[in-house]
Amino acid sequence: MQRLPIPKSDLTYSRLVYGAWRLADDTNRTTEHVRAKIDAALNEGITTFDHADIYGNYECERLFGQVLATDPGLRNQIELVSKCDIALMSDKYPDRRVNHYDTSAEHIRTSVDRSLQMLKTDHLDTLLIHRPDPLMNAAETGAALDDLVRAGKVRSVGVSNFRPDDWRLLQKHMQHPLVINQIEISVLHTEALTNGDLSALQLDDMAIMAWSPLAGGRLFRDEAAAQRVRPLLQAIADEQNSRLDCVAFAWLLAHPANILPVVGTNNLDRIRGIGQAMDITIDRQTWFEIYVAALGHGVP
Repeated sequence: MQRLPIPKSDLTYSRLVYGAWRLADDTNRTTEHVRAKIDAALNEGITTFDHADIYGNYECERLFGQVLATDPGLRNQIELVSKCDIALMSDKYPDRRVNHYDTSAEHIRTSVDRSLQMLKTDHLDTLLIHRPDPLMNAAETGAALDDLVRAGKVRSVGVSNFRPDDWRLLQKHMQHPLVINQIEISVLHTEALTNGDLSALQLDDMAIMAWSPLAGGRLFRDEAAAQRVRPLLQAIADEQNSRLDCVAFAWLLAHPANILPVVGTNNLDRIRGIGQAMDITIDRQTWFEIYVAALGHGVP
């Protein structure tokens, strides 16, 4: 598995990232089964695991942490990314009247402390602000993130779903660099390729993680774009003795921005073999054939 240096940090992450957002959705939530998923990812060379405090109604970090509690040495083999600022209505927070965002210093500190407790670790490798907050006080949020880095609770910080002006406003009020933006990119969600986001991230020297690289499962449904794209992906998979999902990841990997797809399957058989994506070759014309099929029209 290729490893990618994270700009402006001493970190390197596996090129494919395992997303833990569905751990609590599995009917089998035992520590042994969660460990089997972690081991399957590690066997593919995936060492970077993506979390958020809210995933699984605030349960996924706890399930993952139970594994680390049984084998503390495992923490040294992996990198942990987590996110905060989304505040969900939940039985765990009965006083909340509405889903909202909270980038206050108090909320960020409290969320990080809870994530560390749930994950059974003393630090996160990267903390991301999960969504842009229209009420964000950039000076307060930036200072809180800087304090967490100085305290050693997080090794680096970044953002998720931020547009260029959003992350640049936050960065203006920080001493430590924002090193990652995690945004939605897939063959069925291509806006970042042309709206300036990927260009801005490269100009600002930030790593790019792609959430929902299979379009949240839409790639396997009956919508028109998926029906146009699937035969092309399947033909490549057949030709290169691989799988359709791996070809979809490889389409992102072929982009020169060094995108890190975040894969989130609960299926052990899908985790096994996912590293094949690294070996799939997609040349320029093939890449564009897939792209224009998804668009439903040719490029200008």
